[in-house]
Amino acid sequence: MREVAVVQISANPDIFNIYIPLPGNPLKNLNCYVLKTPEKSLVIDTGFNLQESKEALLSGLAYLGIDMERAEIYATHLHADHTGLIGEIMRDDTVIYMSKRDYETMIYLLSDDGWKMSEESMMMEGFPKNELKANRDSNPARIYTTGKVFTPCFVRDGDSIRIGSYTLTVISTPGHTPGNTCLYMEHEKILFTGDHILFDITPNITRWSGLEDALGSYLENLEKIRRLDIRLALPAHRTNGMDVYERIGQLLEHHDERIKNTIGVLKAFPNASAYEIASHMQWSMRGKVWTDFPVQQKWFAVGETCSHLDYLSNRGVAAKKLVDNIYGYILTTT
Repeated sequence: MREVAVVQISANPDIFNIYIPLPGNPLKNLNCYVLKTPEKSLVIDTGFNLQESKEALLSGLAYLGIDMERAEIYATHLHADHTGLIGEIMRDDTVIYMSKRDYETMIYLLSDDGWKMSEESMMMEGFPKNELKANRDSNPARIYTTGKVFTPCFVRDGDSIRIGSYTLTVISTPGHTPGNTCLYMEHEKILFTGDHILFDITPNITRWSGLEDALGSYLENLEKIRRLDIRLALPAHRTNGMDVYERIGQLLEHHDERIKNTIGVLKAFPNASAYEIASHMQWSMRGKVWTDFPVQQKWFAVGETCSHLDYLSNRGVAAKKLVDNIYGYILTTT
């Protein structure tokens, strides 16, 4: 019998965290939050479509006495660790909330054409073809995604969701994904941050098709969240051990340093590809050198490097030129 890992976060309202393991993933776990009321409940994010994650979710829901006939599901964003098990717990008439932009992006990426386009884009950033093949076979975004296509109720910025006597407001925060959202309980001053704000790791900000400046959007939306009155911030991964406003400041500072790091690499290696630039960046990988990085981590690192290069390009600081079907980047200002 699996040990059920459920923690009560709040007694009024009743909010619980089901600890969902993410085996072999540096994120370690997903926090599946459950807002429980006598009328109905809300399940926020679900975990990978993976047996160990599924067992933890089902055990946690059973432990809490959650009847999915009287429960709704909210996906903060499209990533597989947040949406992968929706199809395993939903009923035919379950209301599932998600932003339209993230849903459409998710469906496209689940298609062969979508993944192929992502790989072709990465090749143009200098990602070696043999490493892309290895990533295709092991990337959790591809192999642990939902097995069942669901049709959500699309939500937009400012929409209200009623669960029992409680009201949750959708806060649109594009950046981590094109249609990323948070959920805010204004009266209770509780924010479900999803991956927009994490506390002991930094959210990955990558390049997205159709989102011209993912990093710029992310930074703007950190400021948007900072204007809210928050007593309790609940992240989607690991724990929250500090003040949310202090953490926002740290995240802004982190990306300021990362931008400076990117500029420094561009100075030292003009016309380098994004893959080459990423190999010279400073990453928190426990002392590993670039050649020792797992291919999935290289995928995320190059994507994040692209978002910083886009940020600089959109502000006239950097530019790129296509040579032999690979982009090289230079500084346009000194």
